[in-house]
Amino acid sequence: MIDQGFASKEALEALQVQLKEDMEAAAKEGESVPFPSKESSLSHVYKEHTFSKRTEEKNFPVMMDGLNEALMEEMEKDPFVVVFGQDVAREKGGVFGITRHLTKKFGPHRCFNTPLAEANIVGVAIGLSFDKYKPVAEIQFSDYAWPAMNQIVNELSSLHYRSHGEWNCPVVLRMTTGGYIQGGPYHSQSIEAVFCHVPGLKVVIPSHPNDAKRLLQMAIEDPNPVIFLEHKALYRQPIAYPYPKGFLPIGRAAIIREGKDVSVIGYGWMIPMIVEVGELLRQEGIGIEIIDLRSLSPLDMETIIGSVKKTGKVLIVHEAPKTCGFGAELMARIVEEGFCYLDAPIRRLTGKDCPVPYCKDLEDVVLPQKKDIFDSIKELYSF
Repeated sequence: MIDQGFASKEALEALQVQLKEDMEAAAKEGESVPFPSKESSLSHVYKEHTFSKRTEEKNFPVMMDGLNEALMEEMEKDPFVVVFGQDVAREKGGVFGITRHLTKKFGPHRCFNTPLAEANIVGVAIGLSFDKYKPVAEIQFSDYAWPAMNQIVNELSSLHYRSHGEWNCPVVLRMTTGGYIQGGPYHSQSIEAVFCHVPGLKVVIPSHPNDAKRLLQMAIEDPNPVIFLEHKALYRQPIAYPYPKGFLPIGRAAIIREGKDVSVIGYGWMIPMIVEVGELLRQEGIGIEIIDLRSLSPLDMETIIGSVKKTGKVLIVHEAPKTCGFGAELMARIVEEGFCYLDAPIRRLTGKDCPVPYCKDLEDVVLPQKKDIFDSIKELYSF
């Protein structure tokens, strides 16, 4: 700087002295602040929020329609909602077309493409959230979230806690999840349990088109970071069975079929499969109660334990690998809070502890199938 004429030696020396004095003054000020009370150790993990009492009575034939309309409505309502990610802009609207028409309607400053750099996407979302914006960032596949884990786990999730509630990050990270479409190991992973392990994150995974719209709107409204998982096999899958309508805050499960014999708990693509199996079992006189979790963190234990009290038997179904999968946490919580209501060991039906293969014959072996669900329920019913 001296050689280039930007500053003199004397000026730089004076700056060093001033900086040292400022740091020492700041250190003394910090030392004068009393230590926080032990009672505050769990404060500000999440920013408190009361969801607006919005309802949705419209039926959507497929999930992609509900998601697109949710984004449209939220961007119309709030000019600070911005959408960005890989290939989300213009008429392509992402790999699955969910963000189609947003750039045309709201302009390239509110729906724009990013480089193929997931850490960059999440880092930009964190920065924008400090300045009134509500970023809805898309990571094409949850399989690609791993490069962004430092930003998600070390920065995004804990910022409200680290700032003692002074700041928060109202960021929504949309990601596709799951298999069943021959995506192979790089496009079929189910990593929801990893996100649920991180304090400060909320984790949502809808299975019904109507829920998809309502939950995405609640996620955008939420002042906390939300991981919004969308099962790619559900995007264009028509869902015919009826579903609870009305107000839906994050953290509320749904009982979509009542029954007295076995409680079957799942989420995502597992729910339509369980519903189909339930119709077959009903013909045999077996009534299963189907619980769609919808939100994995926070978890609606009140609904779950209420069902356990009724049936006494529980089957948990998810396509993620069994070892340390979300089903293990759910089993532990049920045992801790409802062991005395159980009439049989809790059963898990999950994906195999194996990468998801591309070959359809192999994929069908690794991931749970309807026959597997049917047989597992029959076995548990007969216990």
